[in-house]
Amino acid sequence: MRWCDLSCPEAGFPKENAVDGAGSCRTFAALYCAKLGRLVAKNAPCAVEAMARGAKGKDSGDKGRTA
Repeated sequence: MRWCDLSCPEAGFPKENAVDGAGSCRTFAALYCAKLGRLVAKNAPCAVEAMARGAKGKDSGDKGRTA
C-alpha cells in the first residue's frame, strides 16, 4: 500500500492559498495529485490505488444481486 505524501512522484504542493484554512506557509492538509488532477488528503492511503481497488470490487462482488 502506498501513502499520499511528498515521496510520491505524482504529489506536489497545492497551488491554492490556505488549503488548510490557516493561511500559513506549508502547513497543509492536502496535496495535489497530478495523476488524479485534484487535491487529496495528505498522509492518507493512495487515492489512485483506492479507486482501482474500488473498481475491481464493483466488478466482482454483487453480481446477480437485486436491490
